Amino acid sequence: MTAVEDSKMANFPLAGLRDDGWSKEDEATATCFCGSVQLAFPTQGPGLVDSFVCNCSDCHKITASMFASNFIVADTHLKHLRGRDNLKTFSQSRSIASGNTMTNYFCSTCGTLMYRVSSGFPGHSITRIGTVDDFHLHETKLKPRVEQFTRNRVSWLPGLEGVRQVEGSAY
Repeated sequence: MTAVEDSKMANFPLAGLRDDGWSKEDEATATCFCGSVQLAFPTQGPGLVDSFVCNCSDCHKITASMFASNFIVADTHLKHLRGRDNLKTFSQSRSIASGNTMTNYFCSTCGTLMYRVSSGFPGHSITRIGTVDDFHLHETKLKPRVEQFTRNRVSWLPGLEGVRQVEGSAY
């Protein structure tokens, strides 16, 4: 195995059913677990707006975890490479702290939450770091810069070091 192939395997571990994700200097892919939906997104500004961890109770529930790791992309820079017609939506405002309507876009085959869109933040999609195919980006360009809803963080989970801490919504 060449050094390039070895590096690709380290950055693109087997995670899900497709292995056609890619990453360039300024753009990369995010794919659902079954591979039916794939997005391309910018890895730098102006299209990449921010990255953050959210501890709100809504994110607890929708991720079946204690937080969500997200990055915000301007919709003008988000591309649907495949599976746009495979996305199903679910919208609600009852449990959203801001009271805005949040629309969730899920793969209808495997259930992966690909992104969320808030009526209070038009023109932007809140995408999930865990769907990004290049795991190296999780540690570099997509490393969270903000942790929000820290007041809802469970006591056994320490806060992120070196990032802006916000008790409520940062956006």
